Amino acid sequence: MSPGLLLNDPVVSNGAKPKLIEDGFGTRAIHVGSEPNVETGAVIPPISLSTTYKQEAVGVHKGYEYSRSANPNRNALEATLASLESGGAHALAFASGSATTATVLQSLGPNAHIVSVNDVYGGTFRYMTRVANENQGLETTFVDLEHADEEAIRDAIRENTKLIWVESPTNPTLRLIDIPRLAQIARSHPSHPLLLVDNTFLSPFYASPLLLGADIVLHSITKYINGHSDVVMGALILPALETPALTRVYEKLRFLQNAIGAVPSAYDSWLAQRGAKTLHLRMKAHGENALLVARALKASPHVEEVIYPGLEGDKRNELAWRMLSPHAKNGMISFRIKGGFEAAETFLTSTRLFTLAESLGGVESLAEHPARMTHGSVPERERELLGIGEGLVRLSVGVEDGEDLVRDVLQALEKAGEVRAK
Repeated sequence: MSPGLLLNDPVVSNGAKPKLIEDGFGTRAIHVGSEPNVETGAVIPPISLSTTYKQEAVGVHKGYEYSRSANPNRNALEATLASLESGGAHALAFASGSATTATVLQSLGPNAHIVSVNDVYGGTFRYMTRVANENQGLETTFVDLEHADEEAIRDAIRENTKLIWVESPTNPTLRLIDIPRLAQIARSHPSHPLLLVDNTFLSPFYASPLLLGADIVLHSITKYINGHSDVVMGALILPALETPALTRVYEKLRFLQNAIGAVPSAYDSWLAQRGAKTLHLRMKAHGENALLVARALKASPHVEEVIYPGLEGDKRNELAWRMLSPHAKNGMISFRIKGGFEAAETFLTSTRLFTLAESLGGVESLAEHPARMTHGSVPERERELLGIGEGLVRLSVGVEDGEDLVRDVLQALEKAGEVRAK
């Protein structure tokens, strides 16, 4: 049975065969992978801290040998994740988003080539260019996948191109990438590269890349899925293994997960699964608050530009509505403040509810300076080309009362404006 389905009371009509009922997102989040404990009846899964498991005979066991290879809590979380990512059937959890990135790129083998969106997360850029390139000869061609035409994208794909790496929206400039278009290009190209989409910014609640043609979805579980800024974790989700090629990819990733051993602890898996149970509730609040803040920023005389695809008048709205869930309102905002770094720093140190800190996706609101924080590893010239300048500020809008967040942003902007006026 697919982990995305729960077998409720069978529906029978006029003698027809019983059929499975596909439960809604929130129902799957709460129930899949979190069935009551068979031994005790506990509604919440217990934390299994054991590192090793008894075998009745050599090789005869209950599915568990050593906790690096499999753990009840990690298995339960992976079932939840495969269920939440629409179109997903298999999930693999890792010790961090970076470990997830590393495992995917290592699976490509030596001297491979990938095409990546140019506006990629700084840690991903660092691993591609300074780790995978040096250690396994991986070459990366960075392409503006938002604006490049089909010919330019096809020209970037080589005979040894194994993967196209996408973030949408990108971090931090929130560029939207047309995933179905890339899927069509990848499948029709002689090299047949896999299409991977980092879905961290939107979460499975707001976007379903596998249904749009992606082969692999990546998440930093640290962010929205866990949602409470107390777990570092990553994950990969794959669809049903309907082709030999995709089966080989999954089997290699599962092998590397065990062989490399960058797996999350039982406790972290338990926490992340608990966090995922409220994802649908939190994402609605993130999105509603972000829209309020984005509108306030747009009306401020201290703001040069607001980057938020859901904002009225944004030229990317058509693409956003075509690719995202009908209820989608992203919780991330970037904006360019007038006055450069001095104004940006004043704003960031004047907020009361927005904490100056890296990361995103927690219940609390965060603010950061991409050029000097999350994307500091990207060369300055590259940052300039991507629009990651000294006046760019990134907000992760939390689930506090929206009116309070708007007031906090406006008072911090006034202080930044006072500094600029001097």
